[in-house]
Amino acid sequence: MAEAGPGPGPGPGWLEQLKSCFAWSGTSPWTLWLFALLCLAGVLRLPLRISDNLSTVSMFLNTLTPKFYVALTGTSSLISGLILIFEWWYFRKYGTSFIEQVSVSHLRPLLGGVDNNSPNNSNTSNGDSDSNRQSVSECKVWRNPLNLFRGAEYNRYTWVTGREPLTYYDMNLSAQDHQTFFTCDTDHLRPADAIMQKAWRERNPQARISAAHEALELNECATAYILLAEEEATTIVEAEKLFKQALKAGEGCYRRSQQLQHHGAQYEAQHRRDTNVLVYIKRRLAMCARKLGRTREAVKMMRDLMKEFPLLSMFNIHENLLEALLELQAYADVQAVLAKYDDISLPKSATICYTAALLKARAVSDKFSPEAASRRGLSTAEMNAVEAIHRAVEFNPHVPKYLLEMKSLILPPEHILKRGDSEAIAYAFFHLQHWKRVEGALNLLHSFRMIPYPLEKGHLFYPYPICTETADRELLPSFHEVSVYPKKELPFFILFTAGLCSFTAMLALLTHQFPELMGVFAKAFLSTLFAPLNFVMEKVESILPSSLWHQLTRI
Repeated sequence: MAEAGPGPGPGPGWLEQLKSCFAWSGTSPWTLWLFALLCLAGVLRLPLRISDNLSTVSMFLNTLTPKFYVALTGTSSLISGLILIFEWWYFRKYGTSFIEQVSVSHLRPLLGGVDNNSPNNSNTSNGDSDSNRQSVSECKVWRNPLNLFRGAEYNRYTWVTGREPLTYYDMNLSAQDHQTFFTCDTDHLRPADAIMQKAWRERNPQARISAAHEALELNECATAYILLAEEEATTIVEAEKLFKQALKAGEGCYRRSQQLQHHGAQYEAQHRRDTNVLVYIKRRLAMCARKLGRTREAVKMMRDLMKEFPLLSMFNIHENLLEALLELQAYADVQAVLAKYDDISLPKSATICYTAALLKARAVSDKFSPEAASRRGLSTAEMNAVEAIHRAVEFNPHVPKYLLEMKSLILPPEHILKRGDSEAIAYAFFHLQHWKRVEGALNLLHSFRMIPYPLEKGHLFYPYPICTETADRELLPSFHEVSVYPKKELPFFILFTAGLCSFTAMLALLTHQFPELMGVFAKAFLSTLFAPLNFVMEKVESILPSSLWHQLTRI
């Protein structure tokens, strides 16, 4: 039987032939760079069995003119730039990468995956109706319904720490509120009210307090007692005594103006002012009772106040009531209040959204486990809890940082910006204890990560306002680091496309300007790239006999 020939496999000197193919003598730098890029991309593979093909490919590439390489690199740069522009436009408009979305939506199901990020179509109509109702300014500032007492709480913080918890902008807004609620056009007819009208405009706290004492010397003035209770009283007990005196004077003024309110526009304005004063006094008395531990008494006062003046929703007394009911752990009463005030037509707040989420989480949090839920799926109660938390986090994404104690709390400001960091601080300052009391509620909140893109309409609310950060910096003190909306990072495909476009454009420019130098760099790059391969082949050739290697290549 005739002996088999050597065949196409490499003989004893195959490694030297392979090395000779990489000598690159007389090869242009364009050829070297093109060969390197093709090798990295996996387009051109090294034919180890037929080493002569390398010489053929090298000769073919050398016959190409430099214009071909310039056109090739320029075209690749142009295509990469177009892809980058399209990806960036799609990302700014829809908040996601087009390539990433196509791969997840179409390729992942083919590979056996399931897309868990499909939008909830049932909530689309609610989102549209919310966006249509956005008639007010995005960054309207609201009075904090749970604001502290300036003398008994804010000033004590300043005495202890030496820091000012309130900004000038916040206090200026409070002065404007006081002038709106506690003054009217007929104040100049009554000497005590005329003094208080000037007192509310004073910037110096001592000047305001002196004016209040001066007004009380002339008459029993309810607004003077209010100012002293807010700013001069150093304890809640002192503030409550002053508010009780203010209540006695305020009720007398309210009864008198109520009888004369239909006699003219001036009397009607005076009655409106007296109504605001009386509601403010009763609300602050209820807050004093809550702070002094008389929670049931505070709840009764708040309920009576809401029944007596149902139309005065600007004070948001229901938020004070919710906090007091949570302290009593009267969750059924909390649910009843939410059913009345958690309406789509009313302005949302973090208190409404997160209290609703707390009640839903309370039903499942003690037995909830992310691992078990991922295996068996979510039950109806767990799905309701997740949707409630999604709604709350979408409305104000800053609150979880404070509830999970990932960020330190400060004293809440006197005014808040809805969906902003100031509202998150005001909510967490009073409601953190209620979340801790419900076992597992914070763990359920911690496992939630779904936050919509800032410029993207969410499931229930309109896109997150861009101006909140600027407004919060004016409301919050300088020593506090304002929480910024967690912006979505750029997808990998956009960064990769930008890098590829920049790299190919720079490579084309450098090779065109410095062909010899770039040729040296290309040779060094390829030598470094194939050095491990040469080392492995040398070791394999030294270990394995040539006859055995010949048989393996034939197989």
